[in-house]
Amino acid sequence: MGKGPWNFGPRRGGQHFINSSVYDSGKSVLMTKGEVQEAAKKEMIECLKTLEGELGERPYFGGENLGFLDIVLVPYYPWFYSYETCGNFNIQAQCPKLMAWVQRCLEKESVSKSLHDPHKVYDYVLQLRKRFGVD
Repeated sequence: MGKGPWNFGPRRGGQHFINSSVYDSGKSVLMTKGEVQEAAKKEMIECLKTLEGELGERPYFGGENLGFLDIVLVPYYPWFYSYETCGNFNIQAQCPKLMAWVQRCLEKESVSKSLHDPHKVYDYVLQLRKRFGVD
């Protein structure tokens, strides 16, 4: 861990990366159109690929068990469907190892029961896009 500029090691650089880069690019994918959205989509994919690279061959970011970074990232999963639908891209095609990680996380009842339904999140996103004049 800790190969890139974000230092995903014990000082929690990964948390900052997720809560800034992933959040910011995701918000732009959801709440913009055209060139701005395309740029955000590319940034989002880069962010997710960075995380996928950090995950490596481990089952979880924490190793054999869920760790801090897993707990920080997994709540973004219900938004993936909205990112994909609004941005017209496929996270599974771009980041298959990351999506396999999602499935492993969802196998844990404590995770699956705590996350919102992705389709309900998308309905909420549609309301936001309408309210803010995106659509």
